[in-house]
Amino acid sequence: MRHALLSIRDRLDRMGVVLSALCAVHCVLGIVFVSVLGLGGRFLLDPRIHQIGLALAVLVGLVSLGFGVLRHGRLGPLAIGAIGLGLMASAILSGHGLAETVLTVAGVALVATAHIRNLHRAA
Repeated sequence: MRHALLSIRDRLDRMGVVLSALCAVHCVLGIVFVSVLGLGGRFLLDPRIHQIGLALAVLVGLVSLGFGVLRHGRLGPLAIGAIGLGLMASAILSGHGLAETVLTVAGVALVATAHIRNLHRAA
């Protein structure tokens, strides 16, 4: 049973890294497509995409990073992830534009770093 839980946590950490990367790509490409090409503004800038993405990031982050603390006893990955999630939430509140992009990319970079550190700490 313990091995199964560790496997699930590892998968969630890996999913967190992938979701972080997808979020950063969406953010950067969204700015490029809308600003430069004038394409996809209605879909790419839909607030629901950002709200759902943040909800997924919070869910995956709390479960995997929380289990990580229980497993290895280190709060660092959880703290880094929390700061990243805070930046991502700030991005949603800032409205569309450069500030949103910078906050989102910084936030997802921290969340991905937290998941990677969580994986390494548990090894």
